[in-house]
Amino acid sequence: MKPLPKRFFARSDVDQVARELIGVELSVGAVSGIIVETESYDPTDAASHSYGARRTARNAVMFGPPGHAYVYFIYGMYWCLNFVCTDASAVLIRALEPTEGLGIMRRRRGASRDQLLCSGPGRLCQALGIDGTFNGLSLFEAPFALRRGTEAGEIASGTRIGITKAAELERRFGRAGSPYLSKRFP
Repeated sequence: MKPLPKRFFARSDVDQVARELIGVELSVGAVSGIIVETESYDPTDAASHSYGARRTARNAVMFGPPGHAYVYFIYGMYWCLNFVCTDASAVLIRALEPTEGLGIMRRRRGASRDQLLCSGPGRLCQALGIDGTFNGLSLFEAPFALRRGTEAGEIASGTRIGITKAAELERRFGRAGSPYLSKRFP
């Protein structure tokens, strides 16, 4: 599989980036999986951390160069992994189909069913060993690797999960019918 080019994230249409990430292989050290679910965010979106182009210490990475990890803590217990695009936009990685290092993921998660290892942003970060120390790291250098994966197949879209602002926007994308999604599409 070919690595993603650095220009992949340097596009103004964050929804297109989010769609095209479906089927991409994400590796973090010895663990890997195929991205099966994403959500997109940009500064015009009231649900985005960059809404209104407000730069803070927490979201500063979103205002930097594309192709970096934006990792933040939510609900006092979960890490979330986002890929920074241009213009303070980002794509939340919601779910993976685990492919390599499943034993490591099971130990980290304390879960035995493969479908529960990376189905949801918090589970995904726990399984991949991602925490706040990954914030700002380049997606094109170790421990990260991104490679074009298998054909994405049919891409489903729907409203995002777990937000109250701009909840009606259809900016969640996923591999239709995948058993590894955090939630099925209607």
